[in-house]
Amino acid sequence: MGITSADVARESGVSRTTVSYVLTGREGVNISEETRQRVRDTAVRLGYAPSAAARALRTGRSDLVLCILPDWPVGPVIETLLDELADELSGRGLSVLVHHGRGSRPLTDLWRAVTPRAVIGFAPFDEGDLLAMRQAGIQVLGTLGEEHQPDPALPAESQLEIGALQVGRLAEREPARIGYAWPTDPRLEVFARDRLLGVERACTELGLAAPVVLPVALDAHAAAARVREWRGQGVTAVAAYNDDVALAVLAGIRSEGLSCPDDCAVVGVDDVPAARLAAPPLTTVSQSIEVQARYLASLVLADLDDSMVKPEHPGHGLRLVERDSA
Repeated sequence: MGITSADVARESGVSRTTVSYVLTGREGVNISEETRQRVRDTAVRLGYAPSAAARALRTGRSDLVLCILPDWPVGPVIETLLDELADELSGRGLSVLVHHGRGSRPLTDLWRAVTPRAVIGFAPFDEGDLLAMRQAGIQVLGTLGEEHQPDPALPAESQLEIGALQVGRLAEREPARIGYAWPTDPRLEVFARDRLLGVERACTELGLAAPVVLPVALDAHAAAARVREWRGQGVTAVAAYNDDVALAVLAGIRSEGLSCPDDCAVVGVDDVPAARLAAPPLTTVSQSIEVQARYLASLVLADLDDSMVKPEHPGHGLRLVERDSA
């Protein structure tokens, strides 16, 4: 059985009420600083952690913000987004709890167990789940705001724009025949599909041939085989699904004894730290993740303050980061 507030009270020689006042930071209560410090020290020594569920029952509010991630691989972009979000919310005493949408456990069981203050969905919620959470008084947000529940059958504008930015840079080559490096992880298909559509539309608008689409594994030997296929079809530039895939393409180009960008230019997506260390440094599309995290945090805080004025979405914040690979 875990350590309780009763254990802390007994060890400190005070009442459970005093323990509660001290550990919740209650002001306006006549407790000496010496007693407060003794309670805090005892709680640390015993390893006491207040119950989030009990605190929610007592105050009517939880300090948890639950982030629901679909079954996506978690790379540098998602990690950065969650880190920035946690930093922004911590200043108001809120903690971020991340749940990956894997397995068959109903979402209802999860949010009832942790009693979150807000839920942020990185993909659209089922209508039944959405209604149940809102009826329970939980703030429900998508990554574009509370009322935005995108149709998953429609392409995301931000993903289309990524493809357009990649082609805009690669199309400056003469002649320009573009390949698209598709990821081999099936969990990424929803993003890869929209980014490819953006590449295809941009090629059409610029009068270029349709891109040559090939899956690229994160392996230099396998990527070299794809580079040979592209070369055989006259491809001179590659738009990669993301920086990881782009780095594999660069490794494949080197394995074939070719030069980037002279023989084949490459543009990635995400601007991960390794992109600037690549050989050559990778041209990429940045998604300004820090800006998106601050926006999500501001939505949560606006609701916490019962503000009628919601922050405006800052836009996708996409920009091309030019380096030597293109």
